[in-house]
Amino acid sequence: MDWFTAPGYWLGRLVFQRALAGVYLCAFVGAALQFRALIGAHGMLPVPRHVRHVPFRHAPSLFQLHYSDRLFAVCAWSGAAVAAALAAGVGDLVPLGVAMALWALLWLLYLSIVNVGQTWYAFGWESLLLEVGFLAVFLGNAAIGPPVLMLWLLRWVLFRVEFGAGLIKMRGDPCWRALTCLYHHHETQPMPGPLSWFFHRLPRPLHRVECAANHVTQLLVPVLLFTPQPVASYAAGIMVATQLWLVLSGNFAWLNWLTIALALSAVDFTGLAGPPPAAASRPAPLWFVALVCAVTALVLVLSRRPVANLVSRRQVMNRSFDSLHLVNTYGAFGTVGRIRDEVVVEGTADRVPREEAEGGTWREYGFKGKPGDVRRTPRQFAPYHLRLDWLMWFAALSPGYARDWFGPFVERLLAGDRDTLRLLRHNPFPDAPPRFVRARLYRYRFTTLRELRETGAWWHRTLLREYLPPTRLAPGRSVEPE
Repeated sequence: MDWFTAPGYWLGRLVFQRALAGVYLCAFVGAALQFRALIGAHGMLPVPRHVRHVPFRHAPSLFQLHYSDRLFAVCAWSGAAVAAALAAGVGDLVPLGVAMALWALLWLLYLSIVNVGQTWYAFGWESLLLEVGFLAVFLGNAAIGPPVLMLWLLRWVLFRVEFGAGLIKMRGDPCWRALTCLYHHHETQPMPGPLSWFFHRLPRPLHRVECAANHVTQLLVPVLLFTPQPVASYAAGIMVATQLWLVLSGNFAWLNWLTIALALSAVDFTGLAGPPPAAASRPAPLWFVALVCAVTALVLVLSRRPVANLVSRRQVMNRSFDSLHLVNTYGAFGTVGRIRDEVVVEGTADRVPREEAEGGTWREYGFKGKPGDVRRTPRQFAPYHLRLDWLMWFAALSPGYARDWFGPFVERLLAGDRDTLRLLRHNPFPDAPPRFVRARLYRYRFTTLRELRETGAWWHRTLLREYLPPTRLAPGRSVEPE
């Protein structure tokens, strides 16, 4: 069956699979380290409470059958171990069926996490990892050549990721069409990185070039993925370069790295890698051919709704159309903020909460990734995903985004909950929890070069208003305002 495999793409498959396993590893480690405070049995949005109201058919998950923090930890760390093994190349050392089972296990475990993760896992890159991870099950290993159908389906995913993001921008905020969005984006994005200040301070004409280049990369270049080589490889290379630019300019979890992995799967490395190994030219087993053809047909049928969304004037971003996240729609930053507000959380040990001007003492909690201390240089965390920090960005946009979890978060600070405090960079109350916690909304902006030199501060902030009044832990572990 010469039509079924493309031996020349063996290196592209190898690079893609290793990169995908690395992303899975990062995702599972993040889940293992953060779940207790977020969705654990005593977390802010507990899984047991969630599954009581969500039928299995709407959110299939192992944790619909049984949940305990110990079981979740076992699943997360097991997923991390399997991902590490696949990243090290174990998938190419075992029979084809075993390799497929390992990739299927990763997909099943992470699907189980995402489908009970609630708002903490409501990001487009979760669905992207599941969609791509499902296709990886049928990509084969070193025992056979890469299946042509799966290679095309990976390009189909990459096309939807880029083209969908391009369309949502052109249909959304007018600043994308005016080429002015990047006057603001590097400053107002959810979690700036160590170079974001410098990107923001680039000359405005260069920002306009960035915008124009983004439109070309997301609206024109994706079409070239379906052209003959070497044009498709050049298109993939342009996408890789663009994604690396985004990696340098901010923290977007593993979205950029997974997109890079997808792009590399479209590259023909024949000129660099030489002739493929002999095993890559072996005919694929008939059962594997039938399975790949069936999955291809399934994906094409399920692609109807994402395609309809792409052509719709009411296009939505990051939507899953099936509970297994098999074929999804993507997009980001259809609207770009012009200002940056941040929620600053503080506590006090005073018996009666008072303002600083009246002799009160308030100490600020430090977050790992989101802006807080104006003199602290933004850090690079991606591809690791700081879920609480990302949701704090949404909380600053509107209290409605934090309605379900912000109260439980404050409650756990007042109780000195160790799992919650581990999500933070700095706990200003190491010996005993505070008597009161409050939150205030500040307007942040990057400092100018002169301000940076004179003060050493990367940010300038101005108090806007109270976000949460001084709140204490009432009997029964509920919170009540003073």
